[in-house]
This record gives sequence, C-alpha cells and structure tokens, in this order.
Amino acid sequence: MIDDRALVARVVSVDKQAFRLLIKQHERLVAHMVGRLVDRNEDREELCQDVFLRVYEKITEFNFQSKLSTWIATIAYRMGVNHLRKKKIELSDIPEEERFTKHFISDNDPQKSLKDQKLETMTLQLIERLPPQYKAILTLYHIDQMNYNEIGEITGLPEGTVKNYLFRARNLLKEKVKKYLGKEQLL
Repeated sequence: MIDDRALVARVVSVDKQAFRLLIKQHERLVAHMVGRLVDRNEDREELCQDVFLRVYEKITEFNFQSKLSTWIATIAYRMGVNHLRKKKIELSDIPEEERFTKHFISDNDPQKSLKDQKLETMTLQLIERLPPQYKAILTLYHIDQMNYNEIGEITGLPEGTVKNYLFRARNLLKEKVKKYLGKEQLL
C-alpha cells in the first residue's frame, strides 16, 4: 500500500493509476459521507463522482495539515451540505426532538424474541431517518471511527457542537429503537 504523500505526489504528476488508487482507497468513506446526507440514489452517485472530481482539481492545494482521508471527507461533507442547500433543505432546522411517541421497555424485560441481526438491520434503517447532520456525525464517529477533532475538521463545527450533535443523535436513535421495540412487543 502506498503512503498518502507518495500517492498525492503521483496524482499531482497526472498518474491516472494513482488517481484510481486514491478513489479505490477512499470511495467507501465518500459514499458514507454523501449517503448520510443525500437520500436519492441518483443524487448520491452523481455527488460521489463530483467529490472525486473536486479532489482531483484541488489536490495541489492539499498540504498535509490533516490526513488525506479527513481532507477528502471534508470535501464530501461540504458538497453534500451544498447539495442539500440547493434542494432547500436547511440543516439548521434540525428539530430538538423529533415528534415521536415514546415507548419505554423495562430494563428487566428485554426483547428476547428479537434476534440481534433483525435489531441491527432495524437500527441501521432508523439511523437513515435521523436528520442529515446527526446521521453524518453518528456515522463518522461510530462507523468510520473518527474522533471529535477529525469530525470537527470535516464538518466545520466546533468540538462542543460535534459532541452535542452526537449526544442528540444517540438520544434520538435510542428513542426510535425504543419505539420500534415497543411496537414489536405488541405483535
């Protein structure tokens, strides 16, 4: 595996194979970032391509102040946010609490009949229903295993806001899971 400095140098020197390698190494990250913000498949595919075009255009400006993956994720995040703004979806309008009915299950009565795989699948579906910024931050932290500073770099949010959004995202997800488990108990 080629290190980031050598890879960037090869891409800058117009090495098409190096650029293909860069795409291959980072396509999952870009797909995650874009996928957490944009719902429509057609828009996601086009946006992912646009992200890599932007990376190619701006690669000479990359100065290794952060990891290459962080820089690429930042581009993907910002392009995703800009796409949402163009579609008139305001990220600042994230509700404090989504209006769901809270169903609580008692700690001593876990959903024994629910298989882990089914719960995991439903949890991933519920994550998809979170507001875009919450979904993105939750994914960056738990799936892509980035720390608060890296997420802050990518999103342009202060560390305190990242922590706050992560806390809110977890709480919203917890409530959605509780609601789902409550419905499952009734079946």
